[in-house]
Amino acid sequence: MYEIWLVVNILWEIALGILPMLLALLVLWAGLLAVAWRQRGAWRRALPRTAASGAMVSVLAFVLLPGLTQSSLSEMGYWVDWANLAAMALGFGGVASALTWPLFAWSMAPGAGAVSPKTPDGKSDLSVPGAAA
Repeated sequence: MYEIWLVVNILWEIALGILPMLLALLVLWAGLLAVAWRQRGAWRRALPRTAASGAMVSVLAFVLLPGLTQSSLSEMGYWVDWANLAAMALGFGGVASALTWPLFAWSMAPGAGAVSPKTPDGKSDLSVPGAAA
């Protein structure tokens, strides 16, 4: 139990140290959600791609995090080490999923990427040249 409490305290101290970056990430996420919501994003259709991107980031983080912390997978001998690594990797995957879900929903929305030409008076001009009016 002591190890778990120690990890929680360490994570809290790390979060306090990077609070401006976390707040910027939160603002970015809220902006992505707002844009995808206004464009009537395809939220449900985007879930498989979102889950796949989160899983890929989690696996990548699981493999790379020990090396980035000057350690290796072979030095992890205690169950708490493995639990911490898995939790950190899942956290990275969760953040990646939270950021990519609005992007995928927005890109899969009906009419996403469609450009409607405008006339000089600001009205949409979807007429075909030469076609009868």
